Amino acid sequence: MTSSLIRGRPRSATAHIWVRVAYAVLGTVVGVGWLVLPVMTVGARDPVPAAPAGTVAGAAAVSAPSVSARASTVAAPQQGGTSAADLVLPLVAGVAAVVLAGYGYLRRTRRARTRTTPGTVSPAPPTPTPADFERQARAALVLADDCVRTSREELSFVQQRFTDAETQPFVHALRAAETELTAACAIWRRYEQGVPQDAAARRQALVGVVGRCAEAGRRLDAEAAALDVLRELEGPGLAGALETAEGRFRELTARTVTAEETLTALHGHSTPTATAPVTGYVEQAKDRLVFATVQLNEARQAADADAGERAAGQLRAAEGAVAQAEILVTAVERLATELREAARLVPAALTGAESVLAAARHGGAHKPLTNGELRARLAHADAVLAAVREELTTGPYDPLDALRRIARAVERLETGHFGAPAAAALLVARSSVAGADDFIAVHRGAVGPEARVLLAEAERELGADRAEGADSLAREARDLAERDVRAHGNPYAGTAGTEPGLAGAVLGGVLLAERQDGGPPTSFGGPTTRARHDAPRP
Repeated sequence: MTSSLIRGRPRSATAHIWVRVAYAVLGTVVGVGWLVLPVMTVGARDPVPAAPAGTVAGAAAVSAPSVSARASTVAAPQQGGTSAADLVLPLVAGVAAVVLAGYGYLRRTRRARTRTTPGTVSPAPPTPTPADFERQARAALVLADDCVRTSREELSFVQQRFTDAETQPFVHALRAAETELTAACAIWRRYEQGVPQDAAARRQALVGVVGRCAEAGRRLDAEAAALDVLRELEGPGLAGALETAEGRFRELTARTVTAEETLTALHGHSTPTATAPVTGYVEQAKDRLVFATVQLNEARQAADADAGERAAGQLRAAEGAVAQAEILVTAVERLATELREAARLVPAALTGAESVLAAARHGGAHKPLTNGELRARLAHADAVLAAVREELTTGPYDPLDALRRIARAVERLETGHFGAPAAAALLVARSSVAGADDFIAVHRGAVGPEARVLLAEAERELGADRAEGADSLAREARDLAERDVRAHGNPYAGTAGTEPGLAGAVLGGVLLAERQDGGPPTSFGGPTTRARHDAPRP
């Protein structure tokens, strides 16, 4: 029976083995032959040429002793003549045998590396699954969105110190990155909705998401070095940058006090749902400002000690915290303005809604509705308007929510003529979109891609004046973002010696959370350059 090892070899491999064996045997025989040949001829004597008889006889009688001496002298070289010349050829043969053996070894090694027989092929890497592509796309969306938001925040400080002409390249890069990110979010949104359906096309869509995000990061990375040259944070530009950051810090400190008073007043004449979008924002703003205070002080100390690299990193951390404190305070101020505007608009929205209902009752529906559908929607709208009127008289109430309910009740009638309710819907949508954007911005260290993509979709809907869709998407994005933050928790809770405000800075993405001290601060740039100001804080 043939061995399994032999059966597994191709005929060509067996032939090569016999060729190598033949080479080795031939080399060995030649080498041994040349080594043995000199030994076999050592005892032989070359014949002495015969001389004429007479001459020999006379010479023998006269000079026998001298002949004996010469004979011994001649015989000596003949006996030792095999010691050098005869060993040259055996040595060459031995070298040839070694060369042949080495050649066979090299051929065998090369064939083993490239062999394709079963059992010797290296396993191919596993094929990525759709879930692998999705994870990659999700991570790319979060990273690109973080880079865009961080770049926008630092650019605000740069624009405060330099002219429009000097900052124009960075503004252009940021806008290009935002465009790429928006396109990536749109592709992902369609992917989540099942478009396209073909498996290969869906995989290609995910590749498109990753590619768009990578291009967004590349556009920002390309301008990071030029921004550093403009700012000169590790050189003469540090003093001016510190003054700018400290000026905004002092301004925000005063605005935070005012925002706290404003929020207290809102609690007095609004429902908890009216102020819910900014609950805790004043406290978070104070927390970011505490962190900024520490960073600015340490940046000043590092600058005085000529530690420019460390000072630049601490300044960037302070700028990030100040920028987020400004987002939080501005959100409180904006909500107060929106609530006042909404309260003024509610009576007009009610009047406009009554007109829409009257038109619908007289057959003014934009799309054909059955009598039963029309009656049901009119009854619902009447109930909504009656509830809002009651809230106006009893108070307190949520003006934005009242406008939302009025606008949706009218929207369902599909008359195509909204008037004041349409203006109310746009106000509500703008408020929801801005609120979701603010929340994601100051909690981006914990927010996943779903909320970010929904926000991007809400912004597109708002840009197309589709207020109800924008409002719904923005509220869903906010809900998802809040869920992510609750699941994330506080990784620095209970940690001894934690720097004041560190947890908030990490949660807000001011620091990258790569070390116990919070890691490097984020800066203008893409994935390659955003952590370039990495100098561990004392």
